[in-house]
Amino acid sequence: MKKTRLALLLAATLVSAPAFAQSNVTLYGIVDTGIEFITHATPTGGSVARMPVIGGGDVPSRWGFKGTEDLGGGLQAIFTLESGFSASNGTLLQSNRLFGRQAYVGLRSNSWGKITFGRQYSMMTWGMIQANIMGATGMGGVGSLDGALLSDRFDNAVAYMGTFSGLTVGATYSFGRDTAAAGNCAGQNGNDSIACRGLSAMLKYDSNHWGVATTYEELRGGAGATPIAVVPGAPGVAFAHSGDTDRRYQLNGYFNVGPVLVGAGWIHRVLRGDIQSARTDIEYVGASLLRGVWQFDAQVSHIGNSAGAANGILSVLRANYYLSKRTAVYGVVGYMKNSGKNATYSVSAGTAVPASPSPGLNQVGLEIGIRHTF
Repeated sequence: MKKTRLALLLAATLVSAPAFAQSNVTLYGIVDTGIEFITHATPTGGSVARMPVIGGGDVPSRWGFKGTEDLGGGLQAIFTLESGFSASNGTLLQSNRLFGRQAYVGLRSNSWGKITFGRQYSMMTWGMIQANIMGATGMGGVGSLDGALLSDRFDNAVAYMGTFSGLTVGATYSFGRDTAAAGNCAGQNGNDSIACRGLSAMLKYDSNHWGVATTYEELRGGAGATPIAVVPGAPGVAFAHSGDTDRRYQLNGYFNVGPVLVGAGWIHRVLRGDIQSARTDIEYVGASLLRGVWQFDAQVSHIGNSAGAANGILSVLRANYYLSKRTAVYGVVGYMKNSGKNATYSVSAGTAVPASPSPGLNQVGLEIGIRHTF
C-alpha cells in the first residue's frame, strides 16, 4: 500500500511539473520615506517637522506579488497583489486593506491585449504616467491639487488594455467603485443599478521620442457616500445619490530631447453633487533630466476654481542621487501660492495628517529622504 501511494505521488508530481515550469511569480516592492518640514501647516500658522505618513518624496511605499503562467498559443494567465504601507510606522494604507493598491487576475495575449478582474487603477492613472513628471509624489505633485489623482483605483472592476502599433486603447468599468475609502461609496447596490459605479477610458499613442494621451473618467454617487473633496482640507460636496456625477477629462503629452523629458497636461473636472456643483481646471508642465547618477525634476501646476474662490500655483524641484540601481537619496522643495478666500491647497498631499494652511496663505515644503526598490 505504501509503495502504491508513493508511486501515485511521484506520478502526480511528474505530470504537474511542466505546468509549474511555465509559471513565474515575482516578489517586488519599494520602501520610501524621509523627513519633511512644512510652513503654515496648522490653522494658527505654525510649522511642522515630521516623517511623512503615506508617501515619500518620490513614490509611495509598497510590496507585492505578480505572476504569469504560459497557457500556450501566446496566451498567459496573469495576476497582481500589491499592498501599500507607511514606512514611518508600518501601518497598512488604502483604508487598512491588505492589498489595497492592486488585486486582480486576468488573461493576456500578444495579439489582442489583456483583460483583468479585481481592484485596479482607473485609466486616468495609466494615461498620465509619462507626462506627469512628479508622479504620485507625496510632496509637490498634482495630487496636492486634486487628491483623487493619488489613489485613482476601482474595486469590483473589469478592465481591458491593448496596444497596437503604438496606440494603446483602455477601458475600465466598476460595479462598485469603492467600498472603504473616504469620499467614495458603500459598494454595489441591488436596488440601484448605477449607484457607486465607475468607468474610465483611454486613448494613448507612444512613439520613440514623444507621446499623447486622452482619458475620460466618471464616478457615480450612492447611499452612504461621504462628501467629495474639491479643495483638499476643505468641506466636500455631498454625493449620496446615484444621479450625482464626478467627471474628469484629461489631455496630455510628452517628448524627449536627448537626456531631457518634457511633459504637460490638462485635467478638466465637472462635479455635480446633491445640491452643489463645481468645476476645476488643472494645468501642469514639467521637465526631467538624467545626468549620470543624478536625476533632476521640476514641475509647475495650476488649479483654477474661480467659482469656489480657490486657485493655486504649485512649484516644485526634486533631485535624486542614485547610490545604486536600487537605492537613491533625494531632496524636494515645493512652494504653494494660494489665492482666493477658500484656497487651502498644501504642498504635501500624501499624508493622513492634514497640513493645510489657513485659507489664502502660501506654504513652503522641504523634504529629504531615501528610497530602496527590490
